[in-house]
Amino acid sequence: MKSETRPPEVLYPLFKPYRTGYLSVTGNHRIYFEESVNPKGKPAVFLHGGPGGGTEPKMRRFFNPAKYRLVLFDQRGSGRSRPHASLVDNTTWHLVADIEALRSYLAIDRWLVFGGSWGSTLALAYAQTHPKRVTELVLRGIFLVRRSEIDWFYQNPEGAGSLYPDLWEQYVAPIPKAERRDMVRAYYKRLTSHNKETRLRAARAWSTWEGATSYLQANRGYLAKFKRGDYVNAFARIECHYFINRGFFQRDGQLLHNAGRIRRIPGVIVQGRYDVVCPMRSAWDLHNAWPEAELRVVADAGHSAFEHGTAVELVRATDRYARS
Repeated sequence: MKSETRPPEVLYPLFKPYRTGYLSVTGNHRIYFEESVNPKGKPAVFLHGGPGGGTEPKMRRFFNPAKYRLVLFDQRGSGRSRPHASLVDNTTWHLVADIEALRSYLAIDRWLVFGGSWGSTLALAYAQTHPKRVTELVLRGIFLVRRSEIDWFYQNPEGAGSLYPDLWEQYVAPIPKAERRDMVRAYYKRLTSHNKETRLRAARAWSTWEGATSYLQANRGYLAKFKRGDYVNAFARIECHYFINRGFFQRDGQLLHNAGRIRRIPGVIVQGRYDVVCPMRSAWDLHNAWPEAELRVVADAGHSAFEHGTAVELVRATDRYARS
């Protein structure tokens, strides 16, 4: 299957990894990783969202199996990494160090970095820290962990809640009215509670709010995973941990401020025009700070990487870079 002749409308067929394993890193964390398809292909690493989302097999489908040596891994506390849902030694900079440790362990000199939503945050943080290790960046649904972004989606009913008032009502339901002025803090209190039922109720409400707004048109199949207690516990708990700590950045907008460090790295930014979770303002601001990157706005898409137009642009980007 050649990327040069393949139409970009469809994701690649699902393929299995040829290697899986665990890498021990700091803080007693063990990171699950896998390598797929072509051991002699172009190295690429996929950074999943959340934080706390973990990887899924379908995430391999953005890459030509004949061309790529693809690495997927579950970030600290996520997916199959252990300890599950742990917040100990779990910050942006621990994850950046984990990516670099995994690259070194796999004896990869440089690689393409692919990330969407929180994965775009982590990709930018990694590339700005280790620019010489990145061949290209393919980013989707840009999230810069700015106060305005967190307020829009999690704190302010006049933000995303004004577009989805019915879903917002379900999101705020576990929180008493007296605590709703700071929803992230109120949720953090419950997601770190010693009471299992309190944690689970909060985790399901937090996660369902994000899941229900991730597609331009609600995707019931996607929402099914938010019924799994093990999944939502890690997803909501780790997300809230990062957001209450403002992504562990020293300043608001740090990734934009440091964009000069990556301007020599080729890149593509794919953004759904109607992305409610990570509105287009962030992609626009990033493109202005990094004008060398190509911005591809998908006119009929929301947040998910698997909406048709977004998937087309992401595959088009990986196909192009497979030839470089």
